[in-house]
Amino acid sequence: MLENLTQRLSRVVKTMRGEARLTETNTQDMLREVRLALLEADVSLPVVRDFVARVKEKALGEEVVGSLSPGQALVGVVHRELTALMGGDLGADASELSLAMQPPAIILMAGLQGAGKTTTTGKLARWLAEGNHVQNGRKTGKKKVAVVSADVYRPAAIEQLKTVAEQVGVEWIASDISQKPEEIARNAVDYARRHHFDVLIVDTAGRLGIDEAMMREIRALHDFLNPIETLFVVDAMQGQDAVNTARAFGEALPLTGVVLTKLDGDARGGAALSVRHVTGKPLKFVGVSEKLDGLEPFHPERMAQRVLGMGDIVSLVEQAQKNIDVADAQKLAAKMKSGDKFDLNDFRDQLSQVKKMGDMGSLLEKLPAQFAQAAGQLQGGQAEKQLRRTEGILNSMTPLERAKPDLLKASRKRRIAAGAGVPVQEVNRMLNQFEQMQGMMKQMKKGGMAKMMRAMGGMKGLGKLGGFGR
Repeated sequence: MLENLTQRLSRVVKTMRGEARLTETNTQDMLREVRLALLEADVSLPVVRDFVARVKEKALGEEVVGSLSPGQALVGVVHRELTALMGGDLGADASELSLAMQPPAIILMAGLQGAGKTTTTGKLARWLAEGNHVQNGRKTGKKKVAVVSADVYRPAAIEQLKTVAEQVGVEWIASDISQKPEEIARNAVDYARRHHFDVLIVDTAGRLGIDEAMMREIRALHDFLNPIETLFVVDAMQGQDAVNTARAFGEALPLTGVVLTKLDGDARGGAALSVRHVTGKPLKFVGVSEKLDGLEPFHPERMAQRVLGMGDIVSLVEQAQKNIDVADAQKLAAKMKSGDKFDLNDFRDQLSQVKKMGDMGSLLEKLPAQFAQAAGQLQGGQAEKQLRRTEGILNSMTPLERAKPDLLKASRKRRIAAGAGVPVQEVNRMLNQFEQMQGMMKQMKKGGMAKMMRAMGGMKGLGKLGGFGR
């Protein structure tokens, strides 16, 4: 997302080296780059003008403190203003989902057809049911969640939500296309109350374009439900159209937040900056993959860091904590500490942990720019594929072969390669890389950090560990 802006700002920092302070001239040159990058990212023109004006006002004459270069100082100003533009000025709690009402807390999903409302409804239900909800910085525990579809127009919309609800393990409340949306809402609220649900998420009908009939219907639905949260779901790939859609929904409904979907696609990302500015409402979630766990809370400062190439290490750590099995990790650490041999069974377990962390592209996006770029080159853009191939090789071995790799002679390697559908050379490559990793583990056991670093320096193939790269 917004890779172009990241690259342009990096060039600005380089070209401003040697300058003593920020001046009218060098600031103007930088702002020209920022303006072009924002426009190319599909940020709306009024938003660009306002943003550039604020950056210019804050940047001019700013002293370059300590070891900072003028370019770095300028990026600092851009970071603060970018954070504010994406909702940082609304306060730390603005992006949190409010459930502060007598159960069930009702969440109304609004947006155009194709924006991803139904899938997002399922993702949000899963997120709440798993206990990820945070209020005032603290998790509030797992929620009992029900979902209902009031979309009586789109073919199979109700069945789609039923399928999604089953996949994420939440209650689906039945509805029918013969019913009116308000009747569906009334029945759903009554059902949720009688069965003591914490949260009820109502998926509404969308249209291919904004029309008055749709707006009247959703306003009536909102008036009846009086939801604690009214979330506007918008497709990041809409570009400039997202602004017009956001404005129309913002005028029709008292929105409480925005969910930006399909951020993992080839969207330029400008909608993330424009929609918040137009609606005045915080971005609360972003959809980062098609999988039903691909929903992340939106943090303005973290997103600004990612845009500026600083990475989002906090979110990366949170993702690791959420998906990695701590008991398994501690078991491996204890094994290494005791000096037990690290074998291919352990290696396979580690690959399984990596897979649990989620989409590789999403993980790499959270790394600082220089590391993400290096990792991307290292993996040749085929991380997922290589991970599957390596796992296929390991799964084609017997438990004994994984425990004792020395048993793997030519005939066994041919059998393993055939089972995994790869050439024998690829099996040999994986085993060589595994031996390098074993050597590093031994150095760690001996406590010889300096030796280990020297060993790593000689391990030219380490970057290809697990088949990542060629």
